Amino acid sequence: MLAILNDCKAGKLDAEPAVVISNNADAGALEFAGEAGIPAFHLSSNTYEDKSVLDQEITNTLISHNVDWVILAGYMKKIGSKLLEQFQGKIFNIHPSLLPTHGGKGMFGLHVHESVLASGDSETGVTIHLVDGEYDKGRILAQEKVPVEADDTPEVLAARVLTLEHQLYSATLQRVIEGRIRL
Repeated sequence: MLAILNDCKAGKLDAEPAVVISNNADAGALEFAGEAGIPAFHLSSNTYEDKSVLDQEITNTLISHNVDWVILAGYMKKIGSKLLEQFQGKIFNIHPSLLPTHGGKGMFGLHVHESVLASGDSETGVTIHLVDGEYDKGRILAQEKVPVEADDTPEVLAARVLTLEHQLYSATLQRVIEGRIRL
């Protein structure tokens, strides 16, 4: 999220961040957003026990801030049906592998990189995709490869993939803005 905010500020991404929502009250994203003057909210099962109420509150918050697209950047929960319906085809996510491999429920963070290494894959990468009702199954918009080295650990591989994630996400969003990727 910080990389996207920085790219917007630097003019590399022709977008205006409208609001930040985190499911983690202690997320640095909330602090960074506040420092940048972007409204920021913690909305989670801690703030709304009923999942459908939480889904509606997230949706209402996005609508009230005139959001055009929802950019997931570190958001770790499944998107609710109301949000999916309201922003169909306008919710983007990033995944640290070449989907469809090493995706799905439970495949996040180091779990992905551990899976890549355990599989013996010679390459992994980054995928930018649209979000639908299933984990990591939405339409792929962009992918770039990262080689897997013989001495990689999950942490070393994660760091190399993260560097590419920071570049590819903004670049892909910019291509969507410019109409070079059609939704």
